Amino acid sequence: MFRISQYMKTLYRPTPVRAAASPTGPVVIWNLIRRCNLTCRHCYSISADVDFPGELNTEQVFSVMDDLKQFRVPVLILSGGEPLLRPDIFAIGQRAKALGFYVGLSSNGTLITEENIGQIAATGFDYVGISIDGLKQTHDRFRQMPGGFDAALRGVRLCKEAGIKVGLRFTLTRDNAAELPALLDIMDEHDVDKFYLSHLNYAGRGKRSRKRDAFHQMTREAIELLFTRCWSDITNGRERDYVTGNNDADGPLLLQWTRKHLPEQAETLEQRLVNWGGNASGVNIANIDNTGIVHPDTYWWDHNLGNVKETPFSTLWRETDDALMQGFRQKPRPVKGRCGQCRYLAICGGNTRTRAFTTTGDPWAEDPGCYLSDDEIGVMHSPVPETIALQQV
Repeated sequence: MFRISQYMKTLYRPTPVRAAASPTGPVVIWNLIRRCNLTCRHCYSISADVDFPGELNTEQVFSVMDDLKQFRVPVLILSGGEPLLRPDIFAIGQRAKALGFYVGLSSNGTLITEENIGQIAATGFDYVGISIDGLKQTHDRFRQMPGGFDAALRGVRLCKEAGIKVGLRFTLTRDNAAELPALLDIMDEHDVDKFYLSHLNYAGRGKRSRKRDAFHQMTREAIELLFTRCWSDITNGRERDYVTGNNDADGPLLLQWTRKHLPEQAETLEQRLVNWGGNASGVNIANIDNTGIVHPDTYWWDHNLGNVKETPFSTLWRETDDALMQGFRQKPRPVKGRCGQCRYLAICGGNTRTRAFTTTGDPWAEDPGCYLSDDEIGVMHSPVPETIALQQV
């Protein structure tokens, strides 16, 4: 995850660069349930509106949480499927808060209603992220639910009225990239606290969507638009968070933006970005799926590290001899092609490995989703990415 606002705030109000700090434990994204009332086209978990066998019960979830706390995991993101379909979701959230975790809820927003917003607020979630895939027609088509856009925005409104920090979660594809400016305007209109842009990763139903992945120049212009909006908010005193995920080339792009607009800050920012280190799959990001299987992150559901029903998460994560995990934890990672030759490898960390694995069968091949040019990264003789301009509105 790349926190644009965090880095831009240091550009606006410079502070000394701190030494790189290792998190106490990984952020755990926990797919508590696979059932969902929607069938989104880019779903990595291939969820459906049916019950899936073998899911952890409440007692098992609590036991795992105790182990995660002992292992000093700082953050739990409760996801699905649609987590609000679990009858015990509020008990789980309350227990997680009582143990001291930062607790996020990742929802499609359609099940946040006047009837349950009080329970959601009382649970004490630190953040609720609601997925939006474009304007009304596009969103409803992606989510395959007429009225889904209006229902999701109702969820946003109810969270704001209840005093809950709420964000929009947007997966960029070439089908919806042109609507990004309008979605940022909706963020203004509804006073949304956070905007998270996820680059399309090739997993689950997202594998079928990879031909619709935003082309490189379109992707680049979308991220530059976030930079512009974020900088405007910061300089005008508006407190909002802009975050991206699943394409760590966003870090080097921000460095280039800084060299152009604030060159005196570039050297300091570069050190901050090196300290960040880019992609954190298998290191500072972990995933537990609905049946208890542990994965390096949410996009590696085909890669099984063991099950928390049989072995504590802390043991699986700490003592693994898995070859993929060892590669994730190697510095620098054993990436090849453009990634291995890139001058920004120390910042990006080789980017997400899922796209490389899906397209080549080799998790360490160059990432086809990197939108930086060969000249920018110091590599010669690779194909020039196709260019499609992002329509401004």
